[in-house]
Parts: sequence; C-alpha cells; structure tokens
Amino acid sequence: MENMQTDLATIAQSLHDTGFAQARAAEMSPILAAEGLTDWPSFAESWNDLGLDRFMADGGRYRRRRFAAFGADAAGITRKPHQPHYQSRDYNALNGGIERWFEPVADATADHPALQAVLGFCNRLFTGLTAPDLRPQRWHVETHQFRIEAQPDALGQPTPEGLHRDGVDWVLVLLVRRQNVAEGETSITNLEKQLMSRFTLVEPLDAALVDDSRVYHGVTPVRPLDPAQPAFRDVLVVTFRRE
Repeated sequence: MENMQTDLATIAQSLHDTGFAQARAAEMSPILAAEGLTDWPSFAESWNDLGLDRFMADGGRYRRRRFAAFGADAAGITRKPHQPHYQSRDYNALNGGIERWFEPVADATADHPALQAVLGFCNRLFTGLTAPDLRPQRWHVETHQFRIEAQPDALGQPTPEGLHRDGVDWVLVLLVRRQNVAEGETSITNLEKQLMSRFTLVEPLDAALVDDSRVYHGVTPVRPLDPAQPAFRDVLVVTFRRE
C-alpha cells in the first residue's frame, strides 16, 4: 500500500509540475488494483469486437473503436445515454467539426471492474489536481476503445491529426495490448511545440497522462514486425472535461 501511494503521488506531482506523466505497468497495476481492477484478460478481450471507424477524413481503414460517455462526481461513475463524439476543427483539423457516431462500448465492458477501476482512479486523480474554484460538480467523461491496425502496405496511425490537444481538461492513454508492431512512440511538447519527452507504451497498463491545457501529445505510426501476421495496437483513452 505504501508503494502504491508513493507511485500515485509521483504521478500527481509530475502532472502538476510538467503537465504530463508517464507511468509504467509496475506503477499502474497496484494503483488500479486498489481501485478494484480484476479480470484484466476478459476486459482486454473486448478489443476484439470493435467497429470500423468510418469517419476518417484521410480515407484510412486502419482504426477500430467503440465509444461511451459517463458522468463522474463524488458519488461515483454513471453512464450517460449514447451520444456522438464531437471535436471542433480547432482541436482536430482532420476529423473535427462533425458529430461522429461510433458503436457504443458494450454494457459488459462499461460495467467491467477494470474499466470502473480506471474511471475511479481518473476521477480521484483529476479532481484532486483541479483547483477548487475550477472543480466541477460533475465531470463529463468520454471513453474510447481504439485498435490501430498496421498492414504491410499501410502504416497504422494512432494520431493521424498529428501533435494535438483534445479540447478537454485531462487525458489518460492506457495501453491494453501491442501485437506484432514496431514504433508507436508518444511525444509530449509544450504549447510552443518544443519537445518535452518521448516514450513508448510497451506493456499492458503502461500509461500516459496529460493536462490538455498545457501540453500537446501525439503518437508515431505503427508498422508490422512480421508482415504475414496480424499487427495492431490497442489502447483505452479516457478524457475528463468540465461540464
């Protein structure tokens, strides 16, 4: 428990000081276990049932996803009715400016103790890092299950819009699985787009966390290691925004 509290304090301090944090699986695992995470394999298995993202303005067919919205407050996490995902073109010049209706996160996945643990962790961390005068009564939370597929003749693009901000308050990117892919390096820059850090999420539960008002983030394309085998990168992205 003491090490878990130390790891959590380190993540919070990094976010406070620099606007981002990198957390390895060895740090995230006990933190999420304390929030109630169990049965990770069945949670990760749900990434095998994602719908094709048909809103890619670059014509790409390399991204699969499901989407859900929640509310988070001191009482806990509540799922909202299914709704579109929207970003203005100020934040997503490639795919923004329209309502994008994705297939909903399955009920079993939304209720899964792994996802509930992740959302509970984010609620506690991000609420604590938000100044009291800016802290909302209720957060608007969005969760995205992403699978980025790489082909021998077509790279997979985790962030086809390039370095970006999401137009929210806080972002968590949690690695679920990497299979037969190279690269996928995360970059963090300040608002002048000067590089602050580069790292790669490698192991399940490796995480990147950002204060969206203070930094840009992006991920390099992924390519197959063995062109004859399936190649993909699965992540869970969670965003918190003041309602």
